Amino acid sequence: MTARKREGRKNLAGPVYERIKADIFEFRLLPGTRFSENEVASRAHVSRTPVREALFRLEREGYLEVHAKSGWRVRALDFEQLDHVYDLRVVLECAAVEKLCAGDPRAALAGLEKVWLVAPRSRLTDGARVARLDEEFHGTLVAAAGNPELTRTHQTVTERIRIVRRLDFTHPERIAYTYIEHGQILRAILARKAARATQLLRSHIETSKSEVRKISLHRLHLAHLDSLSK
Repeated sequence: MTARKREGRKNLAGPVYERIKADIFEFRLLPGTRFSENEVASRAHVSRTPVREALFRLEREGYLEVHAKSGWRVRALDFEQLDHVYDLRVVLECAAVEKLCAGDPRAALAGLEKVWLVAPRSRLTDGARVARLDEEFHGTLVAAAGNPELTRTHQTVTERIRIVRRLDFTHPERIAYTYIEHGQILRAILARKAARATQLLRSHIETSKSEVRKISLHRLHLAHLDSLSK
């Protein structure tokens, strides 16, 4: 295969990947839904080759399952497993914060101060943008600790919970609380108060975990009702 053909196939697989992932994230494709490569290829007006590449990429990321006889299926939301991943997230981020507080964290966190320590009138309200900034906030805290293995593991955790975590920013009050809580965590870290910072961080993550579970179950319920009415 020529380089041009490989590049063309990659270009076709990208939009297919993004569309299916968006359908999963928005519960247009419900957990447990089965479908075939031919169905996706027909809707996307492409051949099965880029579809297969997109689907296997989503499988590697944990969103799909493939079965020899029954084709592809959207992986069910396993809330017990998600709880375990959130618990790991707490351990990783608290370890990073403790290390930050043992040194001088101000330079590494200057960018976060500009985003989160702002007046209420300057806060963003777009949920998708705040969700991305939230990931950056927590990722920056971990990266600033200077341990590449900690950062790598945290990135994997972030990817695994993204499908539900972003739902925490679909309600305006949760966005407001995120600004407040991030500000409190930042101030505690900048003051090098490790016990206070980790307490705030743990509470922040636990609250988010509880909220996304409730929102996920509600969204799934509404999606199932909508599918029954069609």
